[in-house]
Amino acid sequence: MRILVTTASRHQGTREIAQAITTGLIRRGLAADAVPVEQVSSLDGYDAVVLGSAVYMGRWLGEARRFAHIHSSALGALPVWLFSSGPVGPVDHPIPPGTPDDVPVLMRLTRAIDHRTFAGRLEMGRLHFAERAMVRMIHAPEGDSRDWDAIERFAGEIADELLHAHVAA
Repeated sequence: MRILVTTASRHQGTREIAQAITTGLIRRGLAADAVPVEQVSSLDGYDAVVLGSAVYMGRWLGEARRFAHIHSSALGALPVWLFSSGPVGPVDHPIPPGTPDDVPVLMRLTRAIDHRTFAGRLEMGRLHFAERAMVRMIHAPEGDSRDWDAIERFAGEIADELLHAHVAA
């Protein structure tokens, strides 16, 4: 069983989450590849997909949305999990709060089994001028808010479900 973990990431924080998920899947005995969405042209050879995106202004990045639309037929035939990365700050008061606006549509389009939102990393030095202005406007706190234990649990849940389905088959 081979799993593709693919993401759209603007400042590499989401890609680091994808790598942690990939490592968690491999540690549980599954073959997994972490590949940026812009480098994936086909899902041939994969038995499952984990698709993630950084979230800006309450939406997934365009590359991830395009990937889901272009590969919707193939994704609909595979087990798929989605994750979003972006809120920063304390877990009980993330900025921005809630599920990204396009996730419900992407869940239906890909027939995803589950979606998780993970806190992100905000480093002002990595941001472009317009991004810094937006961050200041919404008073988002700088720092790394990612919960690596929650990310590891997500990888474990994916592995458990895939291994259970494989044994049942």
